[in-house]
Amino acid sequence: MAESALPSSYPLPRERNLILGSLLVLAVAAWAVLIWQAAVMDEDMSLTMGMSAPLWIALWIAMMVAIMFPTAAPMIMMFARVHTKRADRGQTFVPTWVFAGSYLLLWAPAGVVAYGVAVAGDELAAQSTWIMDNAARIGGGVLIAAGIYQLTPLKYVCLNKCRTPIAFILNSWRDGCAGSFRMGLEHAAYCLGCCWLLFVILFPLGMMNIAVLALITLLIFTEKSTAVGRQIAALAAFALIAYGALVVFVPDALPMAMDNSPSMDAGGMDGSSMQ
Repeated sequence: MAESALPSSYPLPRERNLILGSLLVLAVAAWAVLIWQAAVMDEDMSLTMGMSAPLWIALWIAMMVAIMFPTAAPMIMMFARVHTKRADRGQTFVPTWVFAGSYLLLWAPAGVVAYGVAVAGDELAAQSTWIMDNAARIGGGVLIAAGIYQLTPLKYVCLNKCRTPIAFILNSWRDGCAGSFRMGLEHAAYCLGCCWLLFVILFPLGMMNIAVLALITLLIFTEKSTAVGRQIAALAAFALIAYGALVVFVPDALPMAMDNSPSMDAGGMDGSSMQ
């Protein structure tokens, strides 16, 4: 795709505002769902939090919309700008929702994988007292792994793709609805590759911990959308590694560690007494 095809300014502010407004409404609605669910959910300390697969996946999609749509807005807007310009030239126009919707079709299966991991983790914990006794330390290891990943070449490759919408358009452009859908999947994969371990840390920190979700959203946004994004990613890496190491040596440093153990033990005693 020639660079001249990129518009210097958005030709239709009304459409731009409609797209931005739609993304904002979706994100706000998703945050409202997450906050409501966090307020009403039972204090189930298992990894699945007692959720069925459909509820988990629905909340996962809400989480993706709440966190990832705002951070993907620059790319979505760039796609809309290019196609608006193409429409002005009489070329094929593809609605923005085709591109944006493909994100969810990739992120939703990631939720299925996450649920499978949570179920497997719960089953292992039920069979091993060692895992139960060292759950916080395992969580610390997850935090360290997330921090190390922040410094890997793969992280920076994915982050660079997310930070440069124009470069992605120039290098990955495909015509038509099918091509736009494929572009969306490709960019969504880079977004997931950039951030997936930041979602994994929700297991030890609390999948419905609104404060942590907000911090992750802020981190992802600053990584992708500010001039110091790479430096922020590195700072986050060292913070995660340091905090994870602290949790490994001092398990009670994990916020939910002290609260979870009695609840889980009580759950185990109740289960034993019922057998």
